Amino acid sequence: QVQLVESGGGLVQAGGSLRLSCAASGRTFSTYGMGWFRQAPGKEREFVAAIGWSGGTPYYSDSVKGRFTISRDNAKNTVYLQMNSLKPEDTAVYYCAAGSVLPSLVVTPRQYDYWGQGTQVTVSS
Repeated sequence: QVQLVESGGGLVQAGGSLRLSCAASGRTFSTYGMGWFRQAPGKEREFVAAIGWSGGTPYYSDSVKGRFTISRDNAKNTVYLQMNSLKPEDTAVYYCAAGSVLPSLVVTPRQYDYWGQGTQVTVSS
């Protein structure tokens, strides 16, 4: 079992930055791939970024590529999402997720076994 708790969300102006953290409990954290997803009101949950268990090549959606960076610290059982150059369309609840996910399936929410409760990110124009 893995429990995930996100933090770091908030209100920021367009062009600003935030860093989200996702703290995991459980000794098996380092064996899971980790992903970040987001969901805006009235929209489906969408993939943002993912990183493998060893912290190898990350994956990003086209909408955040070049602006967001995912990283993990297995010693701290934490995965991060550094978000720069934020835009109003980045406004959403951001969720972290854990799972044994094949690289070809990282964008699919149902491939992940564990989810956090989410943290709100609001970007004002």
